Amino acid sequence: MGKLTKPSIHHVALRNRQEIAKSTMAFYFDRPAGFTFTAGQFIDLSLPNLSTSDPEGHTRALTLASAPSEQPLMVATRLRDTAFKRMLTEIPLGTTIDLEGPFGQFTLPSDDSRTIVLLAGGIGITPFRSMLVEAAHHKLTHQLILLYSNRQQEDAAFLDELQTLQQENPHFTCIGTMTSPNGSTETWKGETGRIDQVMLRKYVKETESALYFVVGPPAMVDGLRKMLESTGIPKTNIRSEEFVGY
Repeated sequence: MGKLTKPSIHHVALRNRQEIAKSTMAFYFDRPAGFTFTAGQFIDLSLPNLSTSDPEGHTRALTLASAPSEQPLMVATRLRDTAFKRMLTEIPLGTTIDLEGPFGQFTLPSDDSRTIVLLAGGIGITPFRSMLVEAAHHKLTHQLILLYSNRQQEDAAFLDELQTLQQENPHFTCIGTMTSPNGSTETWKGETGRIDQVMLRKYVKETESALYFVVGPPAMVDGLRKMLESTGIPKTNIRSEEFVGY
């Protein structure tokens, strides 16, 4: 995640938190007056009073999963056993924390002439959730295809909501795929296995000319970039972000 400017630091209150998938929680914060952002951007959240030492520090870069048209601000993250994550899940609602941002240019282009393919793994869905809600809100005409990979249905944050958005937006196609569906307590009738060339060509008709956005764990992002390039996708048509440790 790259920072191009030095936005202001805001003091915001934690208003709610909600488990949205297995070991995954969403956190909701007051939106500061005049705070604007573009779907796909991220913020820095800081817990200045973090009492326990965390080797990764008291700040995390988190993508805004809420859309610019929504209130309040929302981020989502996998829960790991770090001091930062523990404090974020345990502090009382109403606690004030520091927010800095927005940052980043991982955003949809204004040009709607090209198909846009969104490839997400796990919690890498967060920037796409923001983009897709915003696209539906403004009735954008971009052709959007989401391929969303998780181990099991229980791990897939926002999947039900995105499938509903597909019914509301004729320009959006939502494809979920599970890599280990047999271990789930829920029955999965969709795609299975990792996102590969076969799956890509099944849902993307103009593969070489489409614009690709890739988000997920580093190994997945690297693998998908290599797969896309071996399919004949120019590097200039691929944009990616790695989510480390989330």
